[in-house]
Parts: sequence; C-alpha cells; structure tokens
Amino acid sequence: MGTLVTLDLSDDSPMLDLPWIITFGPLGDADEWEPVVCGPYERAPALALAEVVVAEEPLMAVVEPLLPAVSADQIRGEITAARAAAEEEAAQADSAELYGDFEDVIDEELEAAAERDQDARPAVPPSETAIRAGFARIAAKLPGLER
Repeated sequence: MGTLVTLDLSDDSPMLDLPWIITFGPLGDADEWEPVVCGPYERAPALALAEVVVAEEPLMAVVEPLLPAVSADQIRGEITAARAAAEEEAAQADSAELYGDFEDVIDEELEAAAERDQDARPAVPPSETAIRAGFARIAAKLPGLER
C-alpha cells in the first residue's frame, strides 16, 4: 500500500475549482525513477484515481491543484510563499524537538490510520467517460482563469 498526499481545504476554498494533477513517484529511497505526472483532472476524480493506484502499489501520490500563473512575477511569488511555508514548518519542527521525542505519538497515529484503512472500502476509479467530461469542463474554464 502506498501513500496519498493532498491539501486539506475548506469546503468553500476557491482552489477546489482549479484543475488538479497527480504526481506518482517512488515511496522510498530504494526506487529511483522519474515521477509520472498525470492530469489535469477535477479534484474528486484525481483523488479517486490516486487512491486506487496507491492502494495496489507502494507508491507516493501527490494530488495538487494547478495554479493559473500568468506571469513570471506571479510564479516567483508562489515560490517565495512555498519557501516561507517550508521554513516555518522547519522552525516548528525544531522547536518541537526541544520538548522531547514524539515517536510514541506518531506510532499511535499510524496504528489508528491502519485501523481506519482496514475498515475502508477501496475507491472506485471514475470511468473514462467521466474523466473526459471533466477534461471538457476544465477546458471550458481556462479562458475564465484570468484575474
């Protein structure tokens, strides 16, 4: 079984309406191959496809929105924001280390997740027809992405 990573968004997030991609890659350092990027999809089909694939193979799947950047400055802004978020996360991790080892908490979370996974039904991937209809909806949105 693999791992699926995505953003935890609120139900009213404008990012939900963006096109989404799936990046499949090796789960561990033992495998070395270039990641495979698929999409764009609507969010729900992207999550379902990724879930089906990682349920069967030890892969990492990252499901994320495509950001409609229309300038180099906008892209630089996104890169700056991503770097700042990574630095903040690293600082939080460093400060957490001051207060002890959280391996026990992580083990408990992994055990709870494994129990939930045993009870979960495998995802059903969307049909090719549904995915193609999603492609058409995404293509129809593209002219409207100007901001």
